Amino acid sequence: MDIRKVGVVGCGQMGGGITQICAQSGYAVVVSEISDEILKKGLTAIESSLDRSVQRERITQQDRDATLARIRGTTDIGEFHECDLVIEAATENLDLKKKIFGEIDGVCPEHAILATNTSCLSITDMAAATGRPDKVLGTHFFNPVPVMKLLEIIRTAATSEATLEAGKSFGQSLGKTLVIVQDSPGFIVNRLVTPLILNAIRMVESGIATAKDIDTAMVLGLNYPMGPLALADLIGLDTVLFIANGIYEKFRDEQYAVPALLKEMVAAGQLGRKTGKGFFEYNK
Repeated sequence: MDIRKVGVVGCGQMGGGITQICAQSGYAVVVSEISDEILKKGLTAIESSLDRSVQRERITQQDRDATLARIRGTTDIGEFHECDLVIEAATENLDLKKKIFGEIDGVCPEHAILATNTSCLSITDMAAATGRPDKVLGTHFFNPVPVMKLLEIIRTAATSEATLEAGKSFGQSLGKTLVIVQDSPGFIVNRLVTPLILNAIRMVESGIATAKDIDTAMVLGLNYPMGPLALADLIGLDTVLFIANGIYEKFRDEQYAVPALLKEMVAAGQLGRKTGKGFFEYNK
């Protein structure tokens, strides 16, 4: 299948990054948001990201302008009617995602592939909200999308080989390294890293060591690029909480049980980098 035009539902941190990397790779992109205000904020963030890349001489001014010219923002999901692939990157809420999948299924051409950037939720359940479960898969990008090289391609029991191959070709065209995984909570990366992050939080909670010392130990002792608590701040503590709860509800495995400290920090709005404070403080 020849993918020429891509739709992205959501222009937040992840949706904006997906929009940017698709446009930089030569695709025409339509990105939607629920309001003009949120859409403008997301498009401004993409423009700022590209401006920084020009300043750092990673791309040229001509590349920057060409990328922006390929992006069109909208608040009308009906604008996806000519898309060959639509990637949903909305809030991690299964009912919301199922609603979106039902809507884009009714709008997109028959050949179009529908994908989700969910980090944990059941892609099978989203596919069931459509009339084309064979054309549904997961495309789990990592933050920041333009920088991180990995793309998890997730297939359900209903995903056709043609859809999987098209998804793989698309991911490779973005310059990503692909891993293929069956639809299962957390997929590969989040299934493995979540217990590490939660155990680090438990160590802070019990006073065994400070967040700084825990991260220093992991960076210098295991040669990690960043410690688990800095990683949690980067992901967003609310997202970590959501992922952990989602996996725990499926398996009832205590290594995914959420520490009280994480719940308290999320309730207090201390979500990490995006709010300026998590386990560490950040200058916004």
